[in-house]
Amino acid sequence: MAKIILITHQKGGVGKSTLTFNLAQNLSEHSKVAILDIDAQGSLSQLSKIVDSFEITTDENILTTNENLDFIFVDTPPYLSSKLKGLMKIADLLLVPTKAGILDLLAIDNTISLIKDELKHNKTMIILNMIKANTTITEDILKNLDSHKIKIAQTMISDLVAFTRSPLLKGVTADRNAQRQIDSLTKEVLTALI
Repeated sequence: MAKIILITHQKGGVGKSTLTFNLAQNLSEHSKVAILDIDAQGSLSQLSKIVDSFEITTDENILTTNENLDFIFVDTPPYLSSKLKGLMKIADLLLVPTKAGILDLLAIDNTISLIKDELKHNKTMIILNMIKANTTITEDILKNLDSHKIKIAQTMISDLVAFTRSPLLKGVTADRNAQRQIDSLTKEVLTALI
């Protein structure tokens, strides 16, 4: 049975789809991976014709007919949809990417509240994503996030052009710094699934 990894945050623009793509791409080198794109924008499903190392689908049946897969990433919309509670129940791990910004911090409260209501806080990891170099706000945001008592990934994903281009280049292997970051985060995700 595939491990289901839900990528969620009620705020748009935090890099959920790009992070989902890069984690799936990274794991697809040694595993059978699929992405379920339930975001109405369909950003990832538009890539299905150019991606050949893993499957991208909008068919939710993949969640129950996945015997030949190792991992299914679920990319969610930037709002609290009615499907989210059901997806949280079946997810093995919830990843909550957030930028280090005041509005992002305020918006994460509703997502975390829902996670706690569904008793999934012990199966959740917050990821600081699209981090700007040499800023002090990241430390301030970390202190505030710590109050939620939810695991925060040690790996922070920088705001690098390599991540923005990654869907067209089928990953970030051409950029050592970006690849090092996604490798490190992939290890954290795998460890959290154990």
